[in-house]
Amino acid sequence: MKDFTLISKQSLNAIIYKLLILAFWVMVWQFGYMMIQKDIYLPSPVAVFTKLQELVLLKSFWISTAYTMYRVAVGLFLSMIIGLMLGVLASLNRFIYDLLHPLVVTIKSTPVMSFIIIALIWFTSSNVPIFICFLMCFPIIYTNVVEGVRNTDIKLVEMARVHHVKISTILKEIYLPTLKPYFLAAAVTSLGLGWKVTVAAEVLSHPRLAVGSNLYSAKVYLDSAELFAWTIVVVILSLVFERIFTWVVKRQETKGGANCE
Repeated sequence: MKDFTLISKQSLNAIIYKLLILAFWVMVWQFGYMMIQKDIYLPSPVAVFTKLQELVLLKSFWISTAYTMYRVAVGLFLSMIIGLMLGVLASLNRFIYDLLHPLVVTIKSTPVMSFIIIALIWFTSSNVPIFICFLMCFPIIYTNVVEGVRNTDIKLVEMARVHHVKISTILKEIYLPTLKPYFLAAAVTSLGLGWKVTVAAEVLSHPRLAVGSNLYSAKVYLDSAELFAWTIVVVILSLVFERIFTWVVKRQETKGGANCE
């Protein structure tokens, strides 16, 4: 009971600490607004949060948000699956690594806007954000998986082979624990990047229902308060995605630890 009270107190202090930091930046924002005094450049926090309150009452807000979440989720899922598969193959086979290396370097060094414009020719406006999310997140997952597999203790693998340990056991007990932190770090990085590039692709491809399309419309009508409100929505959704993913990972690790005991 005493430990529970202590943990609750620590959690409350952490929440208050974060709220104070948030309040500080809102005050900086308000100060900036009072200095500029032009809503078109920098709307006030009150105007933005009032607009946000109006948006969340609209059905179109939730539909647009759901479609963007769907595109981010599909793009991330594809990048994780394909990045994991190709990363493992490339780390175990030098020829596959050399074959994929120019492609990965090209994706990393090409501006995202170039890919979006090319994708507009290849795909429908609704599928462009999915393709861009996959393309931008794939190199991160692939590179980290290659690095993770290559850092596996080869002597341990050879010893397991000498003792005729099953391949499935080698993968599960030796490769997987080494690979896991690399993959999870790449996944968390991709979550943030995925939101940015997906919304950017939506702004340019302009699908009918999307957060990016609403951002573009707000910009066309010079509605800065709505522009900021949609931006806050993107930030919140990105943070929620990241927190949920981190929570799921920690829960799985806790379950794994409990099973081992």
